[in-house]
Amino acid sequence: MALRVCTRELSRDNGVLDSTSQGKLRLALIYGGRSGEHEISIRSAESVKKALNKVKYELSEYFIDKQGKWHPGALLPEPYGNPGIDVAFPMLHGTFGEDGTVQGLLELAELPYVGAGVLASAVAMDKPMTKRLCKEAGLPVVDFVVLTREQAKSGCPHLPFPFPAFVKPANLGSSVGISKVNNCEELKVALALAAQFDRKIVVERGIQGREFECAVLGGDEPIASTPCEIIPSQDFYTYEDKYLLDEARIELPAKLTPDQTSEMRRLAVACFETVACEGMGRVDFLMDGATGELFINEINTIPGFTSISMYPKMWEHSGIGYSELLDRLIDLALERARARHEIQYSR
Repeated sequence: MALRVCTRELSRDNGVLDSTSQGKLRLALIYGGRSGEHEISIRSAESVKKALNKVKYELSEYFIDKQGKWHPGALLPEPYGNPGIDVAFPMLHGTFGEDGTVQGLLELAELPYVGAGVLASAVAMDKPMTKRLCKEAGLPVVDFVVLTREQAKSGCPHLPFPFPAFVKPANLGSSVGISKVNNCEELKVALALAAQFDRKIVVERGIQGREFECAVLGGDEPIASTPCEIIPSQDFYTYEDKYLLDEARIELPAKLTPDQTSEMRRLAVACFETVACEGMGRVDFLMDGATGELFINEINTIPGFTSISMYPKMWEHSGIGYSELLDRLIDLALERARARHEIQYSR
């Protein structure tokens, strides 16, 4: 499974370190953040720190607390304003980190960084926007409606599909604020919960069936991993099931036919490209238990990197170990930076 990577032949004249001649690459790991996924970000960052090749990288840490304060201090949003950093690795899940905000800061600072750019980060974080773009591209998504917080307060809304349904904040991950509902009373409670986390709420037709994940890696020519199946211990794959209970089962590789596996990998790459993603992404799928129909559920541009997270596990099963995966992501960040330094922004 080959992947074209950058040799990091970048010069100080272009504002980027030539790591082939200057020793260790100085990497800034950014984690924590203000979102409901703060604790997961910390756990992901700890796993990244342990796996980074100490011979290749000199690590500096930037921790953002729940109030948004940076420790030891914030990065400067200006070119050449952060001389001790060659590449940034944002390991921030959810709002104010995975949604394009930090990516915009790094763009202003002209710092190479791991993962999706501003546009893809913002689009992928917004679940209904992702669904609309996928639908426009001819990719399969479940029926859904979008409600504002004010609309959610006006009683039980009419849904253009039958119960059960899933209610989600439009811009969050790790199953935070998500509920499965079977009637109007449950729907009203779920809308109130989701409204605590976002001004926009998405309600999706419930699919009775199976849940899958597929990892994507790359730049101009992304590749997809072997998919896995998630078998929740609860009614669906909740936050508790993901991070606390340790009772969900994982089938890796997923028990699929060769044709089903091939189609899931194709759709994963297609979704990745549709939202203009770069670097990494984890695409989540639903399969209708009765028809076998496959649906794209969402894409995560900064998937979990904890010791139990499936993104690195899927790549490990596909032949790319955790440490090598980090190397490839960092190389992709430098490759993109080199390409962008060829762009002329002013006369």
